[in-house]
Amino acid sequence: MKKPSTTPQTTPPHIGTLNEGSLHASLKQYISQPGDSFEVPINGFVIDIVRERNSKKTTLIEIQTKSFLAMRKKLASLLDEYLVHIVYPVAKETLLIKPDKKPRKSPKKYSVISIFEELVSIPELISHQNLSFEVISVSLRKTQEYDSSLRRGRGGYRTVNTELTEIHSTHLFEGIDDFLQLLPKELPSVFTTADIANLGNISRQSAQQIAYCFRKAGAFEELSHTKEGKHYKITN
Repeated sequence: MKKPSTTPQTTPPHIGTLNEGSLHASLKQYISQPGDSFEVPINGFVIDIVRERNSKKTTLIEIQTKSFLAMRKKLASLLDEYLVHIVYPVAKETLLIKPDKKPRKSPKKYSVISIFEELVSIPELISHQNLSFEVISVSLRKTQEYDSSLRRGRGGYRTVNTELTEIHSTHLFEGIDDFLQLLPKELPSVFTTADIANLGNISRQSAQQIAYCFRKAGAFEELSHTKEGKHYKITN
């Protein structure tokens, strides 16, 4: 088994650190266990958490608050040799803090289904035996400042810090079968994305993202394409 090349940092960050990486740092502390190593360089990449257990492969834990696309090269380099566990937070609620304004809740709310917005960047990998995901439902506080240079000089607010305030639940996905459990139980044997959306009470866009990911991962087979849309079945 290949070992990390340098002596790692072994002290996790503190929850509530007010800097640009405070959400990332808070999740790192939440996920970490005794014996973990932090910020370890492997294969030219810096890994958030490295967890070694005597009876298993080394597990590399990456906390990804956005853009799975940015991880493609890293995953391609690491997955054949290591177990990789991606931790992804979704904001159940977000409190927006702006100067000289009363704090307000963002109208945007996300659920575990929101991970498919990112999985569309790596759909072929979600069935990889060495890759797992953990979706954490959280509450956030975003501090924003006015920036006159935004929106082509018309001005706007930019986020300067995202802080974790509460963890509601976690959802573990250790393979494609776990992701398939998110599909509506009443889904017919042959279905469209409209069926997924209506029965799952989600948007058509989310249903299309789900279908795209599952088709690329080999979990859906496309049977036909009619005016109603593409018809799929779940592969065995």
